[in-house]
Amino acid sequence: MLPVIVVHGGAGHIPKERAELSCAGVKEAARGGYGILRAGGSAMDAVVETVTILENNPAYNAGRGSALNVKGGVEMDAIVMDGRTLASGAVSAVRRVANPVQLARLVMDKTNHLCLTAEGASQFARAMGIPEVPEESLITDYARMRWKKNLAPDANPVECQMGKMGTVGAVAVDAEGNIACATSTGGMINQMEGRVGDTPCIGCGGYADNKTGAVSPTGHGEAIMKVTLSRLILFHMEQGRSAEEASDLGLAYMKERVQGLGGVVTVDPKGVWAARFSSLQMAWAAVQSEQLHYGLYVGEHFTESAHEPS
Repeated sequence: MLPVIVVHGGAGHIPKERAELSCAGVKEAARGGYGILRAGGSAMDAVVETVTILENNPAYNAGRGSALNVKGGVEMDAIVMDGRTLASGAVSAVRRVANPVQLARLVMDKTNHLCLTAEGASQFARAMGIPEVPEESLITDYARMRWKKNLAPDANPVECQMGKMGTVGAVAVDAEGNIACATSTGGMINQMEGRVGDTPCIGCGGYADNKTGAVSPTGHGEAIMKVTLSRLILFHMEQGRSAEEASDLGLAYMKERVQGLGGVVTVDPKGVWAARFSSLQMAWAAVQSEQLHYGLYVGEHFTESAHEPS
């Protein structure tokens, strides 16, 4: 059962013409992360590499391809968490960094803090030798089109948000049984400047604990925060529920209590995993025992060899 990696490319409604891109991207990322695990690498290395691949793929709302805020700028959030020690690192509202997930990992590894924000995160990035990239390099034509569309007075950004492939994330258990999670996002379309969602908040945008498991969610950030979704799901697992049952319970509670839709990838210490969502779609992929699993719609579950090129 070990090692295993499970990846999501965001929950919501994915336009037909982008669905194929979304599925191909999560499959590629899952294969990349699994390659690290298969070579004896750590769960943390695997989830960071997986999310880096997705940040670099313009099809997702993270890194390159991020949603634009109300002023047309890019502000990104990311988190990593190590289930062995409960160490975590996050960045919020960070600008002009190609891979916020790598910066989050440096916050965990090189500081005594859990989260750095905005200009402070940028200063830290410079101190760590992470190159600043032009904001334009993170902005896609698609993101700009969505931004313009949502400037209209009658636009509904939450509804429209569901058309933009969302937050990306991954959970993994390595051969030694260590667990990790990573999540990264460009936020909500046309969000206020300085708005921070669930992603960099521990227990909301991700949680990993070797004793219980790991969760990386996607969906409406404010709803995820209100129910501390990641920790809620792990609480259900502590009570003896399976990864799948716990994920469904957490998502059902979020829908019923705060009318929030979303999705999660979840794994337990034995490598039993789940990819569950209450939204119309969520692109997901998992690799375990040399088999690649993936899907997009509720109830969909395809498999192929982990070694075939996507």
